[in-house]
Amino acid sequence: MDSDWVGAGADAFAAVGTVGAFIVGFVLLRREHRREADRAEDEQRSQAERISAWVELTRKVDGSRELAFHIHNASDMPIYEVEIPLPALGDEEAGSEFVGLVPPSRTVQRPAPAEWLRTYVEPEPVQLEFLDSAGRRWSRDEQGSLARADAS
Repeated sequence: MDSDWVGAGADAFAAVGTVGAFIVGFVLLRREHRREADRAEDEQRSQAERISAWVELTRKVDGSRELAFHIHNASDMPIYEVEIPLPALGDEEAGSEFVGLVPPSRTVQRPAPAEWLRTYVEPEPVQLEFLDSAGRRWSRDEQGSLARADAS
């Protein structure tokens, strides 16, 4: 009788150990999948993180002042379909300043709306949308937050 209890206890202990090993293996596999997903996300964001845009006062050759958008691409690849969304005034429809291509390691300037000059104080970031070199659409807001934009 005692040997039956010992055998049953050993079998139960082996079953618990097997289930425990399965659970540990499953948890480690899920953790590795998350790590791979994070690594893939970092790779996708690596170019987009090096793109910035701001508005700043510049002096023209004739000495007059002009407010200009600056789009800087600090990556090693160009970015495409660059747009700076412009807020709507009153009943107008919201528009955007289309820049197009920004070459690698370059800063491109475009004139900002003249009416912005009245409220300009210092350089400040502006919203930006673009395609990275892999064709993914990104958006960076005025606070610098970067997000994948919808493909639609």
